[in-house]
Amino acid sequence: MTTNATSIKTFIRKILREAVRRIFPKSVRIDGSIIPSMTTTLSGPKFKNYKLYLDSAEKDAKRLVEHFQCNLNSKVLDIGCGLGRLPIGIIRIIGEIDYTGIDVDKISINWCNRFIGKYHPSFKFNHLSVYNERYNDKGTKIDRNFRFDFTDSSVDIIYLFSVFSHTTEEDMRIYLKEFDRILKENGFIFFTTFVEENVPDITFNPLNYGIKCSGPLHIVRYNKDYIFSIIKEYGFTFVNFKQSVEIDGQSGIYLCKRKN
Repeated sequence: MTTNATSIKTFIRKILREAVRRIFPKSVRIDGSIIPSMTTTLSGPKFKNYKLYLDSAEKDAKRLVEHFQCNLNSKVLDIGCGLGRLPIGIIRIIGEIDYTGIDVDKISINWCNRFIGKYHPSFKFNHLSVYNERYNDKGTKIDRNFRFDFTDSSVDIIYLFSVFSHTTEEDMRIYLKEFDRILKENGFIFFTTFVEENVPDITFNPLNYGIKCSGPLHIVRYNKDYIFSIIKEYGFTFVNFKQSVEIDGQSGIYLCKRKN
């Protein structure tokens, strides 16, 4: 498929996605939680029903408890929060914590403020209009002067699910530098991306991967040794690494900010 044809297909998909979101019910109440309707999430086969969605939300929250000792006193930054799967899980499993969700998709942030933040004031959601070729091609390109709106050493846990898997290496490095600034000593990071051994350092939309790539930055794959070297370059310590166990075969990377 030509680049032009791919761009047209991506544009049509975005238009249809927004149209469906506007026409169909935006939320449902399931087992005491307000969650996105299936027509709103457009999640495909990952969440075939609401129970699977809630199970996934709770699993992500339990991950924070089991690996990072997240509790009612923790301050969590969720980058790429989408339609609030993690905060929904946190509310169900942990309770009312100091949480901030950030996303480049304004529709998702509006949904979270309407259906989560309205009822849980300690859960805050902010639109971050930065450039991403896949999700926000009208945003502002970040550079080495980019800053998150957090004071130094103020965040306990930073969470990014399926963010670096759709982000350039340059942007990932900018984020990692900022994480070192805003994360508390002994604070934690969890993120996912595609990681393999015996492959080039970084590949965008690799051929014959097992997932049909659709549009730019669908799959950003790293050589394991290469991404490990980047992480160590920014001073983070590995807590755990679980290869190819997350959605679409992504790997889970668990990090800690240790005192030098």
